[in-house]
Amino acid sequence: MNEPQPLPQRQIDADDSDDMPTVPIPARKVVTTFDAASRHERIEIKPPLIRFCRRAITHGFGIWLRFSTALVRRLNWYPRVEPYVGYGTEHYSRLICRTVFGPFKRQAGRLTRGIRGMLTIPSPHTKVRIAIDDVPLETVQVGISEVYDQVDRSRDVSSEFAASDSAGYLDLVAEHSLEPGIHNVSYRVRSRKPVTASLFTIPSGTKVGVISDVDDTIMVTQAPSLMKAAYNLLLLDPKKKVPVPGMNLLFNRIADMFPDAPFFYLSTSPWNVESSIRHFITYHGFPEGPLLLRDLDPRPKTFIPSGVQHKLEYAEQLMADFPDMKFILIGDDGQKDPTTYATIAKRYPGRVLAVGIRQLSPRESAGGLGTVAGFAATQPMPVTDVPIFAGTTGSNLMKTMMPYLKQQLDQ
Repeated sequence: MNEPQPLPQRQIDADDSDDMPTVPIPARKVVTTFDAASRHERIEIKPPLIRFCRRAITHGFGIWLRFSTALVRRLNWYPRVEPYVGYGTEHYSRLICRTVFGPFKRQAGRLTRGIRGMLTIPSPHTKVRIAIDDVPLETVQVGISEVYDQVDRSRDVSSEFAASDSAGYLDLVAEHSLEPGIHNVSYRVRSRKPVTASLFTIPSGTKVGVISDVDDTIMVTQAPSLMKAAYNLLLLDPKKKVPVPGMNLLFNRIADMFPDAPFFYLSTSPWNVESSIRHFITYHGFPEGPLLLRDLDPRPKTFIPSGVQHKLEYAEQLMADFPDMKFILIGDDGQKDPTTYATIAKRYPGRVLAVGIRQLSPRESAGGLGTVAGFAATQPMPVTDVPIFAGTTGSNLMKTMMPYLKQQLDQ
């Protein structure tokens, strides 16, 4: 495995040495969620023309990746880690990060415009050293995920490093014993100082959790309008992003009612803009929690997962991660969240406590040349056994949703 050498003009700091505790945290084998091909998404079931087009785009992406990698190496850019917030219980943690190229002065997680994040160049197959609260993670590398999730037996060995995939992503599950609360995870690549991210350790007995969409649910992006959504995602100053009125109040009321409830922000936005959404959540007073975003790099097996499929797969992952937890699902009616959440409730009877749908205004859901298909606000909500609450603002939702949740809490 090729690995860039340290810059000749840079001396490695003393704290960059490999002095770490010798009792490692083991990591068990998992299939990365970034390339978990569902039956409906696999490329081999698509019509021939779609298969041809997708493979052509994937091949073109590979050419661009090789060209851009060679270019940034000539600019003396070297791999760094973009750490993402992890989650888990007292017994395991799900850790997610991405290795990308950048100059040495570039800080991980820095707030930038979306267009800059989208132009990030991944650093594939890069070795990463990971530690939880300064205790190293001993990883088990599970092959090349793009090859139909087959295990590469030659890599099935314990190691102090883990290697990112062809798009720079790394997704691991660590087995350990941690106290509930927020812990610290550090990631380090060669010739770089460690970068850190929070790890939300959720008590395994927690009964209620929240899964929320981001675009047009907590943050105004006008996602049904393609042109407006592209502007808000790529060009708008992240500090000027506007919250949906009253949603932070609703979320904090839910957090007060269920103090142990974790908040998972499940969005079809790309990982490239994770820092922008993270800063938005913090700045506008929403409860902190892991972000579960989408990989937009085309893959040989799945190409780019659809928004609906992405949410379904991650929701199923959370259902499996927390088998005793019931979830409150919150979304909007601009990108098929009502039908997606109804599907989740049908697949997991008794696991969904309530569904809250923020209704877009006619202006937000207006059609035209810049509009993509969505679930219009004027269309009826799907029929489901789970109560669905709808409102145009967080305050509207709170008036109807909170009394029901209080009733469930008292039972």
